[in-house]
Amino acid sequence: MAPGDVARPQARPGETPMIRETGLAEDPVYGHARVPTASGRISEATEILADDQRVPFSSSQLSRIDEALTRTSAETGLLFSVWVGELGGRSRERAEELHAAFGAQAEDAVLVCVSPGERVVEVVTGEESVRRVDDRGAKLAVMAMVSSFTESDLVGGIVEGLRVLGDHAGSKH
Repeated sequence: MAPGDVARPQARPGETPMIRETGLAEDPVYGHARVPTASGRISEATEILADDQRVPFSSSQLSRIDEALTRTSAETGLLFSVWVGELGGRSRERAEELHAAFGAQAEDAVLVCVSPGERVVEVVTGEESVRRVDDRGAKLAVMAMVSSFTESDLVGGIVEGLRVLGDHAGSKH
């Protein structure tokens, strides 16, 4: 325990995780953590165990993606998020389910889903964000991402796609 932290009992399965004085919520049993960033966006990570134990991104790659998300969200006033993983045979429906998980924030959210193994990219917008990121803007972003993906640059493609989406959305009003 770090100096100044207040000890709280660990959450049991199904209970709320413990919150440390540092503002970080964590549940070591389930491998879940979330922390508010300087911009006010919540950066959240959940450990998902798979048969393949390789880590898909290095810490510097995650930092590049997080920086692009933070910058794009701050400049546009919209909530941008990226999801990387398998979407399955009904990729659009799965992407829309993931977008709906934003709850009340979904109307201002833009979700970029990338499934490298399936060679699929989906961009889902909410009721408000679609006014600023229309189909044309989403298609331009997907083309930019795919261009980098064909050069085996997954992170660069994600960062470039976020830049294109942000440029298309414009600054917050």
